[in-house]
Amino acid sequence: MKVDPTYERNLEIHLHGPGPSDVPAAVLRAMSAATIGHLDSEFIKIMDEAQAMLRMLYQTENRMTIPISGTGSSGMETLVANLINPQDKVIVVRNGVFGGRIADEVSRFGGEVISIDLEWGTVVTPEEIRKAFSRNRCHALFLVHAETSTGAHQQHMREIGEIVHQNGALFLVDAVTSLGGTEVKMDEWGIDAAYSGTQKCLSVPPGLSPITLNEKAMQKLRARKARSWYFDLNMIEEYWNEGYQRKYHHTAPINMIYALHEGLRLALQEGLDARFQRHRRNAAALQAGLEALGFTYLVKKQNERLPMLHAVYLPDGLEEGKLRQNIRARYNIEIGAGLGEFSGKAWRIGLMGHSSTKDKVGRLLNCIGEELKKHGIIDDATIGFQTAQAIYQNSES
Repeated sequence: MKVDPTYERNLEIHLHGPGPSDVPAAVLRAMSAATIGHLDSEFIKIMDEAQAMLRMLYQTENRMTIPISGTGSSGMETLVANLINPQDKVIVVRNGVFGGRIADEVSRFGGEVISIDLEWGTVVTPEEIRKAFSRNRCHALFLVHAETSTGAHQQHMREIGEIVHQNGALFLVDAVTSLGGTEVKMDEWGIDAAYSGTQKCLSVPPGLSPITLNEKAMQKLRARKARSWYFDLNMIEEYWNEGYQRKYHHTAPINMIYALHEGLRLALQEGLDARFQRHRRNAAALQAGLEALGFTYLVKKQNERLPMLHAVYLPDGLEEGKLRQNIRARYNIEIGAGLGEFSGKAWRIGLMGHSSTKDKVGRLLNCIGEELKKHGIIDDATIGFQTAQAIYQNSES
């Protein structure tokens, strides 16, 4: 068997699926630096700096703010394993694939799921949360801030946090797709614990899950017996947090933490406000261009659409899988398929982190337009691109 020792054939792929996103060269260089020991004093400095930068991104003072060794799903399991006791009643908002995964995870750890089941592409209202608490004495509310399967952006986070705390419960949030692409205000919104992933808006390769827990959440985990060894934060805390003797728990993924460190540095160097505005500006242009090409959004309400993930129905008469494969083969652009009930019916187009630029929006729309013209769906292959350019010009004037 002949094995190609290089990966150059993949270097020109433009990642516009639901993750991973394009990784900056500086992050790849950081990842390729020499590996040192996970208890080395130089590595401890990198850990401390990464924690400090994560706090800035989460907009929190939480001491327990660390990357878990694993993808975003490991962050979900960490929160459940440490904060949900057997027989705890947990309200879970299920409005897409990932709300369903949270419910499954809570059940696996013995919690009782109180579901708020919503139409996919919608978000929960504060009144629906209030009603769920009025019917059940619950220990936590778990919801997805940015539902990757539908492109829905949860609103009213501060008000929801107030309702949760009025009922003496924990407010737990999936911020996998939102962190680094839109505001996540842990302290201001009253979120007790959250998790994210590196491969979305942070534009770091997949492999880490940044989590953060406030003191209220820490008090609960310290009062319970963990049922997970790998995700036991009582032990992991002694490795990550200052004030301890850095006790060995597991071998940290050193080079992945190098990459995270650099990705966070780049995000903060850009500035959070500028970064969020960039995502919103490119999202507005892409949306206008896609609608000009005949696409329609799964999320009906404009203010509930994510700026970094666009879930859209294709124009009639197109086979989504074949068209997506053609775009990948001809233009080296990856676009994501629909999930769950939208499988075979929709696309999920990512504009995350390093993949969210004016040039990349233009490339996407031009390539999609060329394919649609070949299928006789539109007459002018540039209509999407031209519409997007008009949005940019208006925003700059």
